[in-house]
Amino acid sequence: MKKTLFTAILTLFIVVFSHAAVVETVETFSASMDKKINAVVITPASYTKGKDFPVIYLLHGFGDTYAGWSANVIGLNAMSDLYHVIFVCPDGSTSWYMDSPVKKDFKYETYVSSELVKWVDQKYKTIKNRSGRGITGLSMGGHGALYLAFRHQDVYGVAGSTSGGVDIRPFPNNWNLALDLGKYADQPENWEKNTVINLVNLLTPNSLSLIVDCGTEDFFYEVNLNLHKKLLQNNIPHDFIVRPGAHNWQYWKNSIKYQVLFMNDYFQKNK
Repeated sequence: MKKTLFTAILTLFIVVFSHAAVVETVETFSASMDKKINAVVITPASYTKGKDFPVIYLLHGFGDTYAGWSANVIGLNAMSDLYHVIFVCPDGSTSWYMDSPVKKDFKYETYVSSELVKWVDQKYKTIKNRSGRGITGLSMGGHGALYLAFRHQDVYGVAGSTSGGVDIRPFPNNWNLALDLGKYADQPENWEKNTVINLVNLLTPNSLSLIVDCGTEDFFYEVNLNLHKKLLQNNIPHDFIVRPGAHNWQYWKNSIKYQVLFMNDYFQKNK
């Protein structure tokens, strides 16, 4: 994989200054929440000549927006061209990409995994099944990507997380989680059934192609290590990448290259 990654990154540098990917902000609609939601869509230069393209959904972190990925990772355009893939970056607000059991107007699981996927498949030339769909994200979005993929294996075939909050229980007072789930002390069942690490039982070996990535200086490092161990205990194949790094864009700009390469390999094997 290292040789393949080197070749891919070398090609990426060659095309980065000549990319012709199209980046657009689109307005989608969530019927379940009765509101308009923006997203960034990146289509490769080959889009006008091609037929059906795989799609990677990129989920942002807490406090960011749908524009976060495209604003901070200029290389996304070149990766879209290099791998002939569509990127879709939806807005997840502060939802952790769940349907909140206590806030009835927060249905971001329904929005991303159903309403948005259907909208994208109607508007763009996509591979309209799980073999052509991947999902990944950073921090809150890393939780969201695995959470949605584990619960909707009929929608996504490959999933990843970088610096993901893959176990929310150690953080009962952070990131508005208590507003979306209720206080842990009052409604622990909401936390237990909505944390990624407790959803591993939904998987069977090779039911999803998985990649998990986290820096050793990240405050989410321990929960990612625990997820890795649980996946091993359950005989779930996955790539687990650990490098020096913290919870920041410096790390994520690097990790997304591995995530997209991993997903491209999946798409190529499942053509």
